[in-house]
Amino acid sequence: MIDVLVVDDDFRVAEINARYVGKVPGFRVAARAHSAAQALAAVERAPIDLVLLDHYLPDRTGLELVHQMRENGHGTDVIMITAASDVATVQAAMRLGALHYLVKPFTFTALRTRLDSYAALRRTVDRVGGRGVTGQEQVDRIFGALRTAPALSSPGLPSGHSEPTTDLICDVLHRAHHPLSAHEVAAETGLSRSTAQRYLRHLEQAGRLRLSLRYGDAGRPEHRYAWVAP
Repeated sequence: MIDVLVVDDDFRVAEINARYVGKVPGFRVAARAHSAAQALAAVERAPIDLVLLDHYLPDRTGLELVHQMRENGHGTDVIMITAASDVATVQAAMRLGALHYLVKPFTFTALRTRLDSYAALRRTVDRVGGRGVTGQEQVDRIFGALRTAPALSSPGLPSGHSEPTTDLICDVLHRAHHPLSAHEVAAETGLSRSTAQRYLRHLEQAGRLRLSLRYGDAGRPEHRYAWVAP
């Protein structure tokens, strides 16, 4: 099994990422951390194969954490999972040896693709490493193991709708223990209420959500949405 440390300052996002990892065969979540200090302690406490690392942490940046890990002698592999998409941060992550860089929001499929390529890399290194000496063909095989296929756009989504946002809303509704309003979904996802309403309407029309009405003392009834199990 590949032991993974999930690092994100948002407890909810860390839990979602951990559940994603748990769905991929061969991977298990060894620990979660919500700050750089917690993450460094986890790496020093027990063997960790891979860190899924957010850049925006409350005490240090993710890249500062990677630099500290390297100074402390930890060669733990890193995949960045962050909203930071500026070129300087991406370049710095590459220079520090991050194997992949996944920009939030992302889909489970996008993360699984990176994890699968990481597992393929480990298998390739194990096979080639047993020989002691590598030639160009073996080197190309190692580097090629990290390549991922470009993500395909999802069919059936209306213009202006994205798969990551759809997945984010679906995940919130799937975890909810009761129907949610557009206002509640917006608060959970960080989207605007109008955006949440637009996606909820599409998902309800597609049969993925069930719409119910809640009547108050006065005014229009509140639309509430619940996940429909496939």
